[in-house]
Amino acid sequence: MTPTIEIEKLSKSYGKSRGIEDISFSVNAGEVFGFLGPNGAGKTTTIRAMVGLIKATSGSVRILGQDALQTSEELRSRIGYLPGALTLYPTLTGWEVLRFFATMRDRHLDKEISEYAERLNVDLNRKIHDLSKGNRQKIGVIQAFMHHPDVLLLDEPTSGLDPVVQKEFEIMLAETKSRGATVLLSSHVLSEVEHLADRVAIISEGRMVVSERISVLRDRAVRKIELTFDHVVATDKYQALVGLKEVAQRGNKLICVMAGKGTELFRLAVEDGVISIDTHETSLDEIFLSLVKVETPQ
Repeated sequence: MTPTIEIEKLSKSYGKSRGIEDISFSVNAGEVFGFLGPNGAGKTTTIRAMVGLIKATSGSVRILGQDALQTSEELRSRIGYLPGALTLYPTLTGWEVLRFFATMRDRHLDKEISEYAERLNVDLNRKIHDLSKGNRQKIGVIQAFMHHPDVLLLDEPTSGLDPVVQKEFEIMLAETKSRGATVLLSSHVLSEVEHLADRVAIISEGRMVVSERISVLRDRAVRKIELTFDHVVATDKYQALVGLKEVAQRGNKLICVMAGKGTELFRLAVEDGVISIDTHETSLDEIFLSLVKVETPQ
C-alpha cells in the first residue's frame, strides 16, 4: 500500500537559527498519526513546509501520490489544515468566514457547517473579534473538517477547547478515520494523542527521535516491577536477564527496573514462587521524556 503522506529528509534552514533537519516519516490511509514534541521542537515548521506556507530547504513531501511542495489546486482541495497559530478575519462573523473558505474551494457547505457548529456548540452569527479563544478554535476546526478532506493536518487542534468539546472532537476524528481519511495530529499534550493515534513520531530540537507504534514504544520503555515472594530470593540469576537495568532486594521483595516485555523475568519469578506482581506501566509522557533525553542527537 502506498502511504498517503510520505516525507523524506525534509529540512528547513533559517541560517544560524535552528529549523528542521532530515525529517522522514510516512502515514497510511485511515491512520491517525501523532506528531509529538515539546514547544519549539519543529512540529509547526514541518507542517508549514508540507503545505507550502514556507519553502523547504531540501527534501520531499508527497501527499496522495502528488508532490506537495509543488501543490496543485486539486491537491489542496483534498486537504484540511488547521494551523497552530490560527488567524481569522476579526470583523467577519463565523458564518462569513466559513462561507468564504467554502467559496475558495468552490463548494456549497452550509449544511456541513451548520452540523459541525451545532456539535461544537459555537454561535456562527457573532463576529470573530467577539469570540473567546476556544470559540475561535472551533471555527478553525470546522473549516478543516467541513469539506470532508482525504487528509487532515491538525496543528495543536484542541488548544483552548473545553473537555466536552474535546470529546466531540475525538468523535469527529474517529469518523474521519472510519471513512479512510488520513490524519496527522501535532501536539505537545501527550495524553490526548495516547488514545487517539495508531502511531507516533517524536521530534526534538528539529530532528526526528523515533517513529513507531505506541505499543512498540511501550515494549521498549523502562518500567518498574515489584515482585513479592514468601521467602528471600537470590538475585544472581535475575541480574543476568536481558533488558534488566536494575534489581534491588528488600527482604522478600525484588524491585526490578526492566526494559521490554519482561517475559523471562516473570518466568523466573514464577519458578521462584512469586505471590504478587506489582508493575508500573509506563505512560506516553514517560516514554517521550526518556526518548528525548536519550536519543536526541547532541
